[in-house]
Amino acid sequence: MTKKKILLLTFFIGACVALSFTSPSERYFEIAKNLDIFATLFKEVNALYVDEVNPNKLVRTGIDAMLTSLDPYTNYIPEDEVEDFRTINTGQYGGIGAITREIGNRTVVTMLMQGYGAQRGGLRIGDEVVKIDDIDLSKLSREESGQLMKGQVGTPVSLTVKRLGAEKPVRLEFKREKIKLNNVPYFGMVGKDIGYIQLTDFTPDAAKEVRIALVSLKEQGAKGAILDLRGNPGGLLIEAVNITNLFLPKGKLVVSTKGKIPENNLNYETLNAPVDTEIPVSVLINRGSASASEIVAGTLQDYDRGVIVGEKSYGKGLVQVSRPLSYNSQLKVTTAKYYTPTGRCIQVLDYTHRREDGSVGSIPDSLKRTFKTANGRVVYDGGGIDPDVKTEAHEAHVLTQVLFEKGFIFDFAAQYVFKHSEPVDPKTFTLSSDEYQQFVVWMKDKNYSYKSYLEYQLQQFTEEANKEKYYTELKPQLDQIQNRIAENKKNELSLYKDEIKMLLEEEIASHYHLEKGGIEAGFKYDDDIRQATDLLHNTPQYKKLLNIQ
Repeated sequence: MTKKKILLLTFFIGACVALSFTSPSERYFEIAKNLDIFATLFKEVNALYVDEVNPNKLVRTGIDAMLTSLDPYTNYIPEDEVEDFRTINTGQYGGIGAITREIGNRTVVTMLMQGYGAQRGGLRIGDEVVKIDDIDLSKLSREESGQLMKGQVGTPVSLTVKRLGAEKPVRLEFKREKIKLNNVPYFGMVGKDIGYIQLTDFTPDAAKEVRIALVSLKEQGAKGAILDLRGNPGGLLIEAVNITNLFLPKGKLVVSTKGKIPENNLNYETLNAPVDTEIPVSVLINRGSASASEIVAGTLQDYDRGVIVGEKSYGKGLVQVSRPLSYNSQLKVTTAKYYTPTGRCIQVLDYTHRREDGSVGSIPDSLKRTFKTANGRVVYDGGGIDPDVKTEAHEAHVLTQVLFEKGFIFDFAAQYVFKHSEPVDPKTFTLSSDEYQQFVVWMKDKNYSYKSYLEYQLQQFTEEANKEKYYTELKPQLDQIQNRIAENKKNELSLYKDEIKMLLEEEIASHYHLEKGGIEAGFKYDDDIRQATDLLHNTPQYKKLLNIQ
């Protein structure tokens, strides 16, 4: 048995064997015994294994394997990753408010945060960072350069950048400050009387930001509200409770948690006066909406307080807490499942009952239960939040993804902005046919080769035909298909013009107006927002969906 298998087996035994014991003394003995086995095993492997082993790496492999056998959300965070973990959970870090991205071998500024040092100090979207504090970035990894940008609040940092149109590199000086990532990067009116709020995280102050947005939109004349939770992975449970409280009266159950330890069996209710319990609400979700997002969507659905529009949500009904460990490390551990007001647990994968090979399956339909909302509508557990109005997911073509990932969309937008100094109106801006053709011409000498899904399928089919001795017979048809694919690829920039043009317009608008510009430029292409807006204008249909008499 290999050392890795031994470690996995030992950790698995250490984690699971105690479940078969009833008395605390037996349980503690088994824990102590298995820890002792692991310690002696590790010493022997370290001393006798044929090659030198890295003790940190070996133990980390064992820890990760043990925790992976539980669920994907129970994680070990070593000391050198704790700062990033805090940033994710608090939305705060020390820096200058610039977002960079690797494009080829370049580190490029792709976004500036409104009002922070990077914007105030003259950094521009499109600048290529070549040095940080006189350290050449070409000699650093992506992670190392990212750490250099961050640092203690109040400390100085300098960036040397190459700028489009500048003859020589520009050096800029900054002082790091506390950067707070907004949970609500955008709110505004879509149409004359519908307010739109985009919520991307549930870090501290998420509910406060949504409240400010909702109050502001009502003052602007909003007669309906769209809460966009698409792609929101979740976060703090209490923020989800407080956000639902904006639309529900005080004293309403929002979510219950149930775990092995009695202290984790809790009910969370709305504690404050709401902002508005009557305004029509539409909540946008997709398969990237998880955890706290599903609490908000599920709770509003259970009380028939809003119509859910979009795709089925992710299906994460598990609660995690973080615990400090020795040497400044931490453990993020699943402690409970959560349940919406009707009693639904929307967890889609059953980690408790793994298959014999260790894989995890979805909750079978036979075990899913039905529940009734406040107005008597039927809803289900065990599979995420089902939308009341389903919309189609629009998957970008592989070509569009390649153009974005390789930076061609970004680079063309940077050149467009350099040539057009007058800012565009993001809500009305559209590239003309001539301007898109300029992009097509600009792409002619660029290397963006890729293999489409159809080509992968054709390759697999060809390999199978060879194995089954049918290739010679099928070769003419296979060549014909391959030639047809190659012919279509010659016109692919025209074939997928609409989705490429959308990304170009969003990127150009964000160069002029930062994150707000990119969001507003995408409104005209957003079918979910259009359907939600139409629904909020159609009162009879809205009431019918919610079974309001």
